[in-house]
Amino acid sequence: MKNLFDVNGKKAIVTGGTRGLGYGMAEGLMENGCEVVIFGSNEKVHNVAKGFCDRGFKCHGIQVNLSKQDERVEAFKKAVELMSGLDILVNSAGVQSRHKSEEFPLEDYQYVLNVNLTTTFVLCQLAAREFLKNRGGKIINIASMLSFFGGYTVPAYAASKGGVAQLTKAFANEWAEHNINVNALAPGYMATEMNTALLDKNNPRYLEITNRIPAKRWGTGDDMKGAAIFLASEASDYLNGAIIPVDGGYLVK
Repeated sequence: MKNLFDVNGKKAIVTGGTRGLGYGMAEGLMENGCEVVIFGSNEKVHNVAKGFCDRGFKCHGIQVNLSKQDERVEAFKKAVELMSGLDILVNSAGVQSRHKSEEFPLEDYQYVLNVNLTTTFVLCQLAAREFLKNRGGKIINIASMLSFFGGYTVPAYAASKGGVAQLTKAFANEWAEHNINVNALAPGYMATEMNTALLDKNNPRYLEITNRIPAKRWGTGDDMKGAAIFLASEASDYLNGAIIPVDGGYLVK
């Protein structure tokens, strides 16, 4: 029987692949036979890629400042050249900044929007141009619980992730007929570096969040693997513009 979830031999770019959710999704793709280029913001990306290669995976690391247009375009081109093609794009890189909304610095707001939203727009556009030449491909954007609600002290992040959800739908409208599937995963509360401020178990906010999660735990990078494989494979060929929560049930409570 044909395996609808087979991604063996596919070529993928995963931004933010050196840690957290990006690392987990990159690892999941490689565990299932993908060749992957990971993007990272510092030299650590080369060590992470080497670590994957030492485990027998096909991985390349590219250091890139995704807030700079020339660097993100060049990194994309280099990734496609390294793999001699592209089948899957995972836009996982993201940044965060916390301030009271009335005090939120404009430069922080612009930086968060640039990395989280504009980079997603640019890389989706570049990937689509490749996929239009090659009769299709898969784009997986990373939305957030803050694609659905506003959060506290993170107006820039909320705006960026609301934008990612809407970009995903807009791109799907135009590209679905060309066999380009554009969908997004919306992680719930995840035990990653981005949420360090919330992970103190004595913090009332930590307890409030955990008690609302029906699974009674925060998620990890490993929890993103199955959903990423689904969206990267033929199993999702008729799924377009979807925002899929991976949240332990947080949204339904």
